Amino acid sequence: MSALAKNYNRRKIAFKKGKGSFLYSTNGKKYLDFVQGIAVNSLGHSNPYLINSMYKQAKKIWHVSNAFIIPEGEMLAKRLTKKTFADSVIFQNSGAEAIEASIKVARRYFYSIGQIKKNRILCIKNSFHGRTIAAINASGSKKMQEGFGPKIDGFDHFKFGDHKSLKKAINSKTAAIMVETVMGEGGIKVIPDWCLRELRKICNKKKILLILDEVQCGIGRTGKFFAFEHAKVKPDIVPIAKGIGGGFPLGAVLMTKKVASGMIPGTHGTTNGGNPLAMSVGNAVLDQIFKKGFIKNVQKTSKYFHNELNKIKINYPKLIKEVRGMGLLIGLQLFNDPTKFIKKLQDNKLLTIRSGENTIRILPPLNVKKSEIDIAIKIIKKVCEEF
Repeated sequence: MSALAKNYNRRKIAFKKGKGSFLYSTNGKKYLDFVQGIAVNSLGHSNPYLINSMYKQAKKIWHVSNAFIIPEGEMLAKRLTKKTFADSVIFQNSGAEAIEASIKVARRYFYSIGQIKKNRILCIKNSFHGRTIAAINASGSKKMQEGFGPKIDGFDHFKFGDHKSLKKAINSKTAAIMVETVMGEGGIKVIPDWCLRELRKICNKKKILLILDEVQCGIGRTGKFFAFEHAKVKPDIVPIAKGIGGGFPLGAVLMTKKVASGMIPGTHGTTNGGNPLAMSVGNAVLDQIFKKGFIKNVQKTSKYFHNELNKIKINYPKLIKEVRGMGLLIGLQLFNDPTKFIKKLQDNKLLTIRSGENTIRILPPLNVKKSEIDIAIKIIKKVCEEF
């Protein structure tokens, strides 16, 4: 009997090693892994460049605490700000921590300019921002909040796509609007470019902040470094994680100079966040993603994948409702519950994971090969034929 708590409904399968897009189970079977730790292993399993970078750093120094200057972190922060809208970075260990810090940054900014009552965050109802107490209240999901009361105040909600309810929910206490640029757990729903631009206009008009949660959709996954770049908007705060560490626990909050001004010494801290080992891996990930042609290749392979999936959709119109997503953040929405479909994919050696709205989440590594996509397409076709 396992000594682990039962808070995960784990599949009856374990792995002994991984390489690139593939995992090898303890009973010797080879699987095409299009879960990749839920969009975490951005460069696949056992990436030689990441391993080498980690090995070099591990021989030097792992952890010193943020009481001291960490050169590896200074370098990673500079590279992130040079590439993006941001002027400042706070490093964390995970996406949930990055969300928590983003909420604090937004509230602290208005506190620092004397608008103490401006502290509420407006989010999409039934979104997903993590599983901490603040994050589940930000998500506005009764299911996620069940058993974790009392409800924490400070969050308001509007329905996805309902701009009337959004505008109505903004009041004198609203500090920020926080949305996932692409809703990962919510069914791989993309917020349209025009909608993101409208959100930016609303925030400018109301003099509030725009927080774009790119924990799952950032770091090249949608064919741009950040998903919001497709809409050519500039947010105020962006929490990131998952892909930036390539499998190593790493998160961050990116901020403009204006909002970062409220984060003075003592306002936020983390024991392990920004440690030299994590920073070294983060820099190694950027080395690969910033390589000439890397992002363009993501665009190319993802376009091919989407086209092939849409061909399958046309052939099985009563089974597949929609091919969703952007880049290599892909959702295959079925008309019915996808549990059996996902199980059959796994039986045929393709690993995927579910999302909301009867959607199967497909998350290959960003350096996936066309031949590997072809394997996945073949398996998906086979499973469709069996339904």
